[in-house]
Amino acid sequence: MKILAVLKEKIFPRGSTRNAIINLAWPVIAEKSSQTLTQIVDMMMVGRLGAVAIASVGLSMMPLQYSIRLFHALNVGTTALVARFTGAGEKSQGGLVLQQSIILSLIIMFFLAITFYALAPQILDLMGAEQEVVIVGTGYLRILVPGFVFMLLRMVGTAALRGVGDTKTPMIVNIMVNVGNIIGNYLLIFGNLGFPEMGVNGAALATSLARAGGAIFLLYLMAKRHPYLWQETWRSFRLNPRMIKRIARIGLPASAEQLIQRIAQVFFLRIVASLGTTAFAAHQIALKTESLSYMPGMGFAVAATALVGQNLGANKPEESRRSANSACLMAVTVMGFMGVIFYVFSNSFMLLFTDDPRIIELGATCLRIIAFAQIPMAVSFVYAWGLRGAGDTPPVFYATTVSAWVGRLGLGYLFVIVLDMGLAGAWYAMIADWLMRATFMGIRFFGGKWQKVVV
Repeated sequence: MKILAVLKEKIFPRGSTRNAIINLAWPVIAEKSSQTLTQIVDMMMVGRLGAVAIASVGLSMMPLQYSIRLFHALNVGTTALVARFTGAGEKSQGGLVLQQSIILSLIIMFFLAITFYALAPQILDLMGAEQEVVIVGTGYLRILVPGFVFMLLRMVGTAALRGVGDTKTPMIVNIMVNVGNIIGNYLLIFGNLGFPEMGVNGAALATSLARAGGAIFLLYLMAKRHPYLWQETWRSFRLNPRMIKRIARIGLPASAEQLIQRIAQVFFLRIVASLGTTAFAAHQIALKTESLSYMPGMGFAVAATALVGQNLGANKPEESRRSANSACLMAVTVMGFMGVIFYVFSNSFMLLFTDDPRIIELGATCLRIIAFAQIPMAVSFVYAWGLRGAGDTPPVFYATTVSAWVGRLGLGYLFVIVLDMGLAGAWYAMIADWLMRATFMGIRFFGGKWQKVVV
């Protein structure tokens, strides 16, 4: 009984902690739900154009998604520092963090936009696309570039708002963006209501327009709801090397983590692409469906990030630990349930996207496999973001590097190429990746060294 009492004290959330997690998590879950459902609807619409369209969108989005993840990782420094300053009652310093993050982001955006636009065909070819996919995907990718720039700017603002504990404003903005994207798809992909029928390019244009509107709206809401952040951001708009260094100290290891991981995934995608267009289309649809479970996972992970950072800033390390453990328990419960749903309704999910029996068969197999990875994914999400919220990003970098290159890529090559296990082999390797990652993150978090990290 004493052991149970200790476990309850150490792990299970008290009322105030539970409420804080839920208040931070549910807007993120709603935001991610909207985003994921939009991506699913987008894929459903594009899916009616055929396997080449699906593969073109999937391969074109991958390099952008990798850059977004890299950029998002750099913003880990923004969230962690803003959270620390918020917990310490130094709100003006949080505004300075946002200011410097915007300046740094503008520089990075300029070079990324030029690279993607100029080298679109070469990027798709590098990823193993067939020639027809390269032609269609090049136009799609180039139209996405302007909206991509606005999306990165919106991400900077979102990172700062989450640091102060405001997850509702990003939710409102992202739902608006996603609704706008769906409407734009309806009008521009198929040429409804007198608009031109643009096919895959229409999907790209709808996305870019929605993202531009979202960035402008987020800045407007930030000025209204958090004037101290807004005023400090635009005061003396110039580089502050000292603050840039603090942001980079946390963000660069997280960015390096994402870079190494995404490079591994590029090679992993080449392995999957070697199985042919049908297998790759099934892989893409299964990934879209699996991303439904990311919604609660990321919601609880963001809650852990904000609460860990704020409690450390307020000099409450034990409350930081309790918050992350509680968020992990909630994430495991919800994502475990999602795993059951994936396993039982795998065929039904695939039928939403396509009527091709071979794609349905392959994709349903993938969903049944990845169902068993949902709990380790939950553990990895929450503890990794808890460590990032504390500024303890180098260990997360090491753990992710090993799991991505040894677990996903190494075993993926073994299972798919050497043992000829087909698409299922690639997804077995993904399970190994998440198991390794969850183990590493759990060991680091329970070691407690993150509570003493100086940012």
